[in-house]
Amino acid sequence: MTHFDFDLFVIGGGSGGVRAARIAAGHGARVAIAEESRFGGTCVIRGCVPKKLMVYASRYAGDFEDARGFGWETGTPAFDWAKLIAAKNKEITRLEGFYRKGQESAGVAIFDERVTLAGPQAVRLISGRTVTAKTILIATGGLPNVDRALPGVEHVITSNDVFDLTEQPRRIVVAGGGYIAVEFASIFAGLGSEVTLIYRGETVLRGFDMGLREGLMDALAARGVRLVMADVFTRIEKRAASLVGTTKCGEVLMADQILFAIGRSPNTRALGLEAAGVQLDAAGAVVVDAQSRTSVPSIFAVGDVTNRVNLTPVAIREGHAFADSQFGAKPWSTNYLNIPTAVFTTPEISTVGLSEEAARASTQRVDVYETRFRPMRNVLAGRAERTLMKIVVDAATDRVLGVHVLGPDAAEMVQMAAIALNLNATKSDFDRTMALHPSAAEELVTLRTMR
Repeated sequence: MTHFDFDLFVIGGGSGGVRAARIAAGHGARVAIAEESRFGGTCVIRGCVPKKLMVYASRYAGDFEDARGFGWETGTPAFDWAKLIAAKNKEITRLEGFYRKGQESAGVAIFDERVTLAGPQAVRLISGRTVTAKTILIATGGLPNVDRALPGVEHVITSNDVFDLTEQPRRIVVAGGGYIAVEFASIFAGLGSEVTLIYRGETVLRGFDMGLREGLMDALAARGVRLVMADVFTRIEKRAASLVGTTKCGEVLMADQILFAIGRSPNTRALGLEAAGVQLDAAGAVVVDAQSRTSVPSIFAVGDVTNRVNLTPVAIREGHAFADSQFGAKPWSTNYLNIPTAVFTTPEISTVGLSEEAARASTQRVDVYETRFRPMRNVLAGRAERTLMKIVVDAATDRVLGVHVLGPDAAEMVQMAAIALNLNATKSDFDRTMALHPSAAEELVTLRTMR
């Protein structure tokens, strides 16, 4: 029998990688993990966790303003960017230590360095050592895109950089129309920056329900974000302390920072994947089957590097399924149906299941139940912003196909709605559920208006 240094070698210490390593070790496997940066990956270090902390920070300005309508005299609040970044860094350092300790406690060997594939069952450490493993897991995540052909692109920042800015930009232009772009536009607007969002499309958040997309654009504009649609940069120049971006339509946008959030790509470059025989698709993603196995039987991949569903909980579930299946004699695979997701703008969006447009394209008859209302909190606050809720139903079976919410606490509501969808709940099931009053969520079980 061939001897290997490890039963499993994981490349990448993000959400999917650390879950797979810890579970495999718990099944008795000899496991090693390599991470060239910081444990926790994109989500913990430069993604959803620090971003959500900044989302919370950005909402206080509105909260202070709204409080006056409820009788509070709050004075003139002041925001300190440096204090926020210091507090954020402290929490990220704590979480990174938690992730590392979890690996150590599980008995996983840790290599704090970059590794590349040296063959189907071997990796080469940057320090020069070659390590063998019966099974290798690629969990290297993704990287932010930039338009490398754009003149002046060296002056822009990405989501990898924005969390560590030493100063808050007074003026910032965000390029893009996906999750990351609209979230940072909302964050900086809430923190008091002058924000412009430029996007090549007519409507942000491609793939989401159109009602939510249009509603969010209206809300962002009302909160001070300037929207430049159907346009792109043609060049960016640095003039003194400012950046000047010229667009295809002739706009000239002045800013202290220009943030590119135009998507992400699988982090597969220079890993030695092709030389080891691992198939990549046209986008550079690792091609895998339902069990996360690549074209090489001993090599697997999970998370954003596969470009399946690029969400942290999905990577965690994929890593867990891989470890149970390969080392725990408990074979199972990830279910990709009815995955809830949220966009943490203010107001936030959350959704699960099919949009109205997708449902009409795939289902013969669709009923749509929808309501728009002013949340109770907004009445005394004097805020005109409205909540949108929509339930999409298969008219033939009464089964709920999608639930969509734009408004405060949308993510908290849709997480629970996702359970109902995965149980194949019908609109009648929603209707006979007692409402919790007074709450915004009660609208999901009292909707009767159909169109």
